[in-house]
Amino acid sequence: MKYLAFEKSVGGVLYRKQGGNILFLLLRYRSGQWDFPKGHVEKEESEEQTLRREIKEETGIEDINILPIFRKSVRFFYSAKGNEKKEREHLGKGIYIFKKVVYYAVETLTEKIEIDFENKNFAWLDYEQAYERISNAGSKKILRAAGHCLNIYSNI
Repeated sequence: MKYLAFEKSVGGVLYRKQGGNILFLLLRYRSGQWDFPKGHVEKEESEEQTLRREIKEETGIEDINILPIFRKSVRFFYSAKGNEKKEREHLGKGIYIFKKVVYYAVETLTEKIEIDFENKNFAWLDYEQAYERISNAGSKKILRAAGHCLNIYSNI
């Protein structure tokens, strides 16, 4: 059995404009954590293909415009626990995971969301609200970078 796994995911800092505001979409995962839509790169899939597939699967949104000027990544290490650990052991996958997540800024005109089974809830939030809701330091870093890219300045 493998113990160490190297994985790559792709996600989107999905936003839409409403009036003069920019609202960011956060999903509440089964773990309770609020974060951006993201998921694993499948075999022979490009980052853009992964991004489009994951956003559609997790939110139902298909009308996206990927900003070519924003591509940021975070890396982290974690140990699988609970159901994830059992599933990974069953599949012969490592339970100690070194992960890289690449994020793109993605605009949509769609407000209505259809979340999938992986998620418990969603929220469209302004920059400050999104920053407060996210508990993950890497995702906060990504939101700050996206905010600067979109010219949203804050004291955060």
